Amino acid sequence: MNVKYMYSLLAVIVLFLLAYLGVEAAGLRMLFGIVIPYVAVGVFLLGVIYRVMGWARSAVPFQIPSTCGQQKSLPWIKPNKIDNPFTPGAVVVRMFLEVCCFRSLFRNTRNAIKEGKLIFEWEIWLWVAALAFHYAFLTVIIRHMRLFTNPVPVCIQMVEKLDSFFRFEILTNTMQVGLPGFYLSGLILLAAVTFLLLRRMMIPQVRYISQAADYFPLFLIFGIAFTGILMRYFTKVDIVAAKELAMGLVSFHPAIPARAIGGVFYVHLFFVCTLLAYFPFSKLMHMGGIFLSPTRNLPGNSRAVRHVNPWNYPVEVHTYEEYEEEFREKMIEAGLPVEKE
Repeated sequence: MNVKYMYSLLAVIVLFLLAYLGVEAAGLRMLFGIVIPYVAVGVFLLGVIYRVMGWARSAVPFQIPSTCGQQKSLPWIKPNKIDNPFTPGAVVVRMFLEVCCFRSLFRNTRNAIKEGKLIFEWEIWLWVAALAFHYAFLTVIIRHMRLFTNPVPVCIQMVEKLDSFFRFEILTNTMQVGLPGFYLSGLILLAAVTFLLLRRMMIPQVRYISQAADYFPLFLIFGIAFTGILMRYFTKVDIVAAKELAMGLVSFHPAIPARAIGGVFYVHLFFVCTLLAYFPFSKLMHMGGIFLSPTRNLPGNSRAVRHVNPWNYPVEVHTYEEYEEEFREKMIEAGLPVEKE
């Protein structure tokens, strides 16, 4: 048994019990419904600002863009404009493809030995799962914005309609009547995070380099997706009371609804708050770090433009002319060539 992922799994189970028993047994709805969400959002915002400002202040002493193609050089040599961008516009295109399509992950390979030979295999399923995970998560977040807006914007309603099919309910700004519609993003999110979790647990090479901090957000996101599906399709949740609580939070007039929402809802909310507070101090911050990474945001123009580190302090240098002026006689005696006789 791998104790690394067991620690993370136990931590998520403890969080589940804290929220569920805290609401159902101790009646701490004020704590889990108002105090913790505000604290989590504050930690998230301050943590993201702190991390981004720290990266922005970091020196870039060398021009180190990751390149996978020919750099622009001589006129008769064809450059790769995307994999080795020369202009700021090409850098923007490359960054767009990286952020929206995971272009570098698409070309990811892994090595294996078959029939005594070392081969490289295209790891396409990792790219598919990662792309599905991120876009499903984004869709879920956009859909949940209906809880924080009144009336619900048309763009959110459009995303909701595109995400669902076989809808048999009547939708209003505050409630749903009838059978719940099936949202594809929730199922894809649960399936994708399960794949990423099993991949990290089952592949020996990946499991060897994985720490408890790598498993924890996966288990946490799995818990968020699972409790969300549980609330929508299996347990009874008062959506009107949930929106009343959400609108109170965003309008800074928080109040616990008189109608009980249910313990699973507070578990779901507590998982989301934990993820928000954990986000800035984990590897999940690659969402913001990719834009400040010199391997991605610098052009590959080192042959044409000299990269100067603005953080360098003045250094007294000893040029060759000064060196020769100081040691000319000794160089001539030793038979070394000099520029000036």
